Amino acid sequence: MTVYLDIIFIENTLMNYVILLTTGIICKAKIKQTRILIASTLGSIYTISYYITKFSIYLSIFGKVMLSFCMIYIAFKTLTVKEFLKKMIIFYLVSFAFGGCAFTILYYLDSKNIVLINGKIIGLYSIKATIIGGIIGFIIINIAFRIVKHRLNVDDIFCNIKISINGREKRLKAMIDTGNFLKDPITNNSVIVVEKESLIDIVPAEILDNTKKIINGEYEIKNVEYLPKLRILPFSSLGKSNGILLGIKVDKVEVELNDEHIIKDNTIVGIYDKKLSNNNTYNCLLGLNYIE
Repeated sequence: MTVYLDIIFIENTLMNYVILLTTGIICKAKIKQTRILIASTLGSIYTISYYITKFSIYLSIFGKVMLSFCMIYIAFKTLTVKEFLKKMIIFYLVSFAFGGCAFTILYYLDSKNIVLINGKIIGLYSIKATIIGGIIGFIIINIAFRIVKHRLNVDDIFCNIKISINGREKRLKAMIDTGNFLKDPITNNSVIVVEKESLIDIVPAEILDNTKKIINGEYEIKNVEYLPKLRILPFSSLGKSNGILLGIKVDKVEVELNDEHIIKDNTIVGIYDKKLSNNNTYNCLLGLNYIE
């Protein structure tokens, strides 16, 4: 059987690139095309080396795992062990999915290239099958992870957050509200809704005690430092349609969700006059899109 090393190199580099790119998108990693291309090329060189040398180590589990380690590190330069292992797991899941898609495409488009060698079924993938399999695999993987991500269990509904404004900080218990897509209509910044009483320590009483008057233009704020931070937020929720909240732009919001630590700036806090929870389980609402 004739083996064209240049074709194998191109096909492997292309598939490695798509797999690494998909892994980075799912993990929300910082993606640098050059690093991904280098890692993809390394994977192809590894494959070509086997065809040239026939060394059995290239087919061993140890060799393949070490290759995966190198490719993940080169592509994303992950510093923590936890993030590294997370990317490794996603990398293998994506690889298995893409391999299955490519084999299925090969079966339907070019089944004569599925052969039996030494008792094993081998697919001789064409560039066409590789590209189509990669595209379909990318779509399927992204849809699957979005579905899984949106199926939150009870433990995922609540999280801890820390709001920072003008050097003051306040820790709150937040509930993730899948129906909360509130945004500042001018800047399009995300809005989190917080009970007014929970903001007493970090927002001046002058603002909290006069939210309705400020919205109606009936109160002149004396604390000019906070004046540029104020926003008027229309909403249709919280049991009221066509309502208006007074919002205030904060410096930073830190979200602790399971093992993730998410830091957001450019966040608007909507000041809510009433209680969000009857039993004080939470005092803040986050939209699901806020933590994505």
